[in-house]
Amino acid sequence: MTLLDFARGPAMQFAIFIFVFGIVFRLVGVWAMRHKRDLSEPRQPSAWKGGIHGLIQHAWPYKPFRDKLMTDYVIGYVIHLGLLFVIFFYKPHILFFQDIFGFGWPALPNGVITAISIITIGALVIALVKRLTDPVRRLISNFDDYFTWFVTTLPFVTGLATAGNVWWHYETGLAIHLLSVWLLLIYFPFGKLMHAFWFGVSRYTTGSRFARRGGMA
Repeated sequence: MTLLDFARGPAMQFAIFIFVFGIVFRLVGVWAMRHKRDLSEPRQPSAWKGGIHGLIQHAWPYKPFRDKLMTDYVIGYVIHLGLLFVIFFYKPHILFFQDIFGFGWPALPNGVITAISIITIGALVIALVKRLTDPVRRLISNFDDYFTWFVTTLPFVTGLATAGNVWWHYETGLAIHLLSVWLLLIYFPFGKLMHAFWFGVSRYTTGSRFARRGGMA
């Protein structure tokens, strides 16, 4: 078995299993937690509106903090949108999903995907530099923060190297790229990448609770 066979076979199956099992385990674990029933009379009957308000309001920094946080928000959106477009609109990735789900969708041109990847890597590097140079962020950062950055950046770097055919052996480079993606999937449920599932739930819940109590999220 070659490294590429391993990456396409056992490694992929193991990574997908851990990814799915880990996410289900985390979600069920949270939703199964016992919560105290709120017996107070709701001040606003339509708490779901507060939840929607919370989702929208927290998508952008509060006005008093915009000067300090605007750059962080922009970098965050660039990284997240970059991940979205590269994962779901690169032709080889679409073919991979098509093999699994039985259908595909239009792809973006390779040049566009390459540009998005480079911009995303740049945003990731800026985010790391800001974490390393800001005394407060450096103090509160832990292994999870840095390893999350590593497993997120690695597939972009190896993917660009594979698309540019700069490896000494293409099949080996493709295998390394696949393994970097599987590493991301394996770590996803157990680190801060899980916020992809949590952020919407937490913002909606906070907004609905504040609305129920008559406040603003």
